[in-house]
Amino acid sequence: MDSRLDARKVAAAVGRGLVRRRELSIFVVCVAAAVYFAITGSGFTTTENYHTIAQYVAPWIIIAAGEVMLLICGQIDLSAGFVFTLAPFLLTSFTGDGLPLLLALVCAVAVSGLVGVVNGLIHTLFNVASFIVTLGMAFFLEGMSLIASNAQPEAAPTGGWVARAFGQAHWAELIWALVIVAAMQILLSTTRFGVNTQAVGSNPVGAAEAGIRINRIKIVNFALCSALAGFGGILDGIRVGSFDPTNGGNETMFLAVASAVIGGTALMGGSGTIIGALLGALLLGIVYDGFNLTGVNANAFDVVLGIAIIAAMLLNVYLGMLRRKADR
Repeated sequence: MDSRLDARKVAAAVGRGLVRRRELSIFVVCVAAAVYFAITGSGFTTTENYHTIAQYVAPWIIIAAGEVMLLICGQIDLSAGFVFTLAPFLLTSFTGDGLPLLLALVCAVAVSGLVGVVNGLIHTLFNVASFIVTLGMAFFLEGMSLIASNAQPEAAPTGGWVARAFGQAHWAELIWALVIVAAMQILLSTTRFGVNTQAVGSNPVGAAEAGIRINRIKIVNFALCSALAGFGGILDGIRVGSFDPTNGGNETMFLAVASAVIGGTALMGGSGTIIGALLGALLLGIVYDGFNLTGVNANAFDVVLGIAIIAAMLLNVYLGMLRRKADR
């Protein structure tokens, strides 16, 4: 009898955790997926395969960290994947002008951030939907990437501590992704800016009446998203050893947004976590890698991705209802 009561208490505690901490449900699914592929796919539990998964998910995590902030305040950036593509060529342009690699990297990330500022200004000053603004910017940046690169890949910088620290070292890209997740989660959860971002997404009228500068919050988040996308593109290019004008783009952007949504960020704004986006990206990486190891057609990944996004949205709605009931 006591063991049954203890089991019920444990189940009730887990249930409360699933309701209150949206990341916990995604974590459980990640563990279940990893266990499944570890059993069914040979080579899944090797260090080399873990590194392969890290290579998949690190760019998605970095861009998703910025997309989460935008989604929370009710916006989206469809151009982030093309900032990811263009930033490495900005880096080579600056190094070609004689700047040291580290300074060139800082300048490239700064220019990437300016793209977000332009997106934010157009959205806030002219009241154009962020979907339309960033869609147009995406086409513009795609063309600029092809022009800057002459539609040809370029060799990434190699050698020296800067190249090793910013992508060339074995786990460098993943380490940067985790550092960014930690910093952005702290920014979202413990600072006034993070609280204001959530307020802008959940109740913009109330936020304005409370004295929050809504437009400034949006512009800063657009800039953060673009800067992170540019930084991620540089890291990924240095890791690969080549800057490719076909890298990034819509696929990387959509996978980053999918990571955020699967991780519990509401598309309508007002709620979300960076850690959830990390887990969402990890789940996608595990599934994609597991499919490759088990010989499943790669096209099936898109089917799973679509189901996962819809399921995540339905789960968010259901958990939201449970939270409201629990608060009463």
